[in-house]
Amino acid sequence: METIAIPAINLAVVMPEVILSIVAMVLLLVNVFVPGKNKGYLGFLSLIGLAVTAASTVSAWGLPVLGFNGTVVQDNFAIFFKVIFLISAALAILISDRYMVQEECNQGELYPLILFATIGMMLMASGTDLMVIFLGLELLSICLYVLAGFNRASLKSNEAGLKYFLLGAFSTGFLLYGMALTYGATGSTKIQVIYSFVAGNPAVATNPLFVIGMLLIAVGFSFKIAAAPFHMWTPDVYEGAPTPITAFMSAGPKAAGFAAFIRVMIFAFPMLNAHWTQVLWILAVLTMTVGNVIALSQDNIKRMLAYSSIAHAGYALVGFTACNAQGAAGILFYMLSYAFMNIGAFAVIILIGKKGEKNGNVQDFAGLGFKKPLLAVIFSVFLFSLAGIPPTAGFIGKFYLFSAAIKSGYVGLAIIGVLNSAASVYYYLRVMVYMYMKDPTEEFDWAGATPSIAICLLACVGATLVLGIVPGVVLEWAQKAVMF
Repeated sequence: METIAIPAINLAVVMPEVILSIVAMVLLLVNVFVPGKNKGYLGFLSLIGLAVTAASTVSAWGLPVLGFNGTVVQDNFAIFFKVIFLISAALAILISDRYMVQEECNQGELYPLILFATIGMMLMASGTDLMVIFLGLELLSICLYVLAGFNRASLKSNEAGLKYFLLGAFSTGFLLYGMALTYGATGSTKIQVIYSFVAGNPAVATNPLFVIGMLLIAVGFSFKIAAAPFHMWTPDVYEGAPTPITAFMSAGPKAAGFAAFIRVMIFAFPMLNAHWTQVLWILAVLTMTVGNVIALSQDNIKRMLAYSSIAHAGYALVGFTACNAQGAAGILFYMLSYAFMNIGAFAVIILIGKKGEKNGNVQDFAGLGFKKPLLAVIFSVFLFSLAGIPPTAGFIGKFYLFSAAIKSGYVGLAIIGVLNSAASVYYYLRVMVYMYMKDPTEEFDWAGATPSIAICLLACVGATLVLGIVPGVVLEWAQKAVMF
């Protein structure tokens, strides 16, 4: 009788995902059996689960290990990104309670959905098989579709969820078709096997199926990171989704898209390096320029930050185009910095906003510097960092990314990046002009920070300044994370 070989299963590789899955499922049960309209305690339990997961994640630093027949890896690259995901989820949960109570949509499903989305992101960073990456992406996407439309009483939120679902499903088709073509050309979905097969059969690199598969995979990931011209969903979804969810979507899922994009392109398609770096060059220029130019004309603060988010994806693509260790490390550092400064900015927006997301325009910040000086200073720090002005994390991140491009000979791309960054200063400073140079139209007496939002703001402002003043340690970790 023929014996069936059962592949070795190493649960240690996915232990962080297992822990977070258990926490999320426990929260679902607690939500059902513990009565009460205020579900804030679920947020507290979620934070504990994220902290335990983070401890399990970082304990594997420097000890790379493969599992599940080589389809999942726990290496420094995955660990660094997982820390970004966990931080993004924790910060989003901290700013959720007040907003959800204010909008009367504080259902307990919110917190398990954020945790399940985080698990999907973690699988995307760890996956060394196209199918694992796809499963992680789908888990993330399904949760985000629900979260974007979470405020069922809001037509804008419903519209955001529906638009994201339709366009997300469309982009998934591109990604899955690209994976299918790649499998057809190489006979495997494992990234390492694809590389080995092409290395032993160089003619495959010129196979139209293989090249088209690579391009379709790039299109699918470009949608997830909101790169132009695949960005059309971003402003409407960001504006319509509940603000804490917008903050979460702008940081964690974007980093997850880059994690999977980098791993697939560098490991599966290095032989087409000369071709896909040209594609990335065009994507980077388009993404930076489109994001910044359209952001200049935005009055709604969430739409402005949505187009800003598109531009920041373009800056990260500059480092990706460089295709060197410094560029990859720069993306890791920038994604971490961006999580703090962007979620911090959205936390301030939540404090200023009224029920129904009123006070959502730039003009509504008039006089904030006089009425709430501390809040205005904190918001200014985040805006300075987003604009890339020293001594903030945003400046160090952009400097590192543009330096990587110059090192690889992409001087023109770096110059375009610097010019785009300079253009972005206008719409960030415009908010500060209203805060400090316009007469107040509101007393902002409702804009008091709850303990959870205060913790979030303190963590975000501290990290934004520390990463800008003494970035050495984190940059060193980022460099170690890309030593594949």
